[in-house]
Amino acid sequence: MADHTADPDRPSTPHVPDYPLADGLTLEAPAQYRALFEETRQQIVALLSERAATVSELASALQKPKGTIGHHMQVLADAGLVHVVRTQKVRALVAKYWGRTARIFYYHRVDAAVGDAQRILDRAAAEVGHLEAAASASGTEVEGILDVNRRDVRLPVERVAEFRARLADLLVEFADQPRSGQETYAMVYGVFPSTRAGLPPADEDGS
Repeated sequence: MADHTADPDRPSTPHVPDYPLADGLTLEAPAQYRALFEETRQQIVALLSERAATVSELASALQKPKGTIGHHMQVLADAGLVHVVRTQKVRALVAKYWGRTARIFYYHRVDAAVGDAQRILDRAAAEVGHLEAAASASGTEVEGILDVNRRDVRLPVERVAEFRARLADLLVEFADQPRSGQETYAMVYGVFPSTRAGLPPADEDGS
């Protein structure tokens, strides 16, 4: 999701969603962490990055009961993470369209956020595994784009921070693209200290 600890002063050129909202909100209260770091609620705020939506639309997209989604929306609203951005009269009823209160939620890896990086990677790995298994069973290539790779490099922490910032910028650019096409794609990046062994520096004499 485009919710991370990246620099809140980074400029952006957003294309979505279809309602006005703040560029960023820093999570401060434990209730905000508890509200955001739950799987269904993370899916909700991710969908609201595309456009404003009603509880019924979200329930249909997530294949969950309206009552369940309504409960999660109230938790998010109480935490100040979503709110009603517009209403529309449909016959005798008034439909409420919900949106995020900020484009990006900034947070520290504390409280309910602890373990979120692992959960993101686990979910991504499960999806990639499903695609590869389906392709193997059918004897065909994965339709669309599937590219997952990894490199382990010994670098100064300052240099790693530069790459992390560039990757964060790219993720935000990816997330802000106008919605089009028939397929939804995921981009995942991770930068972390590796336990993989590396070669020591070569001696000056080349031995």
